[in-house]
Amino acid sequence: MAEKKEKRSRWNWKKLLNYQSIVKQVPFLFYLAFLAIIYIYNGHMADKTVRKINATAKEVKELQWEYKSLKSEVMFRSKPSELTKALQPLGLNELQESPYVLKDSLEEYMQTAHK
Repeated sequence: MAEKKEKRSRWNWKKLLNYQSIVKQVPFLFYLAFLAIIYIYNGHMADKTVRKINATAKEVKELQWEYKSLKSEVMFRSKPSELTKALQPLGLNELQESPYVLKDSLEEYMQTAHK
């Protein structure tokens, strides 16, 4: 029983709840309040960042769709048959003869002269 009395006297609630001990704990309470505010702010910033990431991901998907659409349009228009159709009103036609290479006679002369 003597031990129980010591434990009870060790936790003297009147001592903890008096004015001086409460005033002594005010800086710690302010510190805890500050940490709580930081914690709440951090949660809000995380939510805001997630919303921005989702919006950006949606925008990227739209841009990818637009890119693929434009790329397919360019591929379609660059087909030889489509080019022929587009150039006929301008008077340009497809070559019927095979192309020939133009040779520079001066270059041939220089090569034979140095040998």
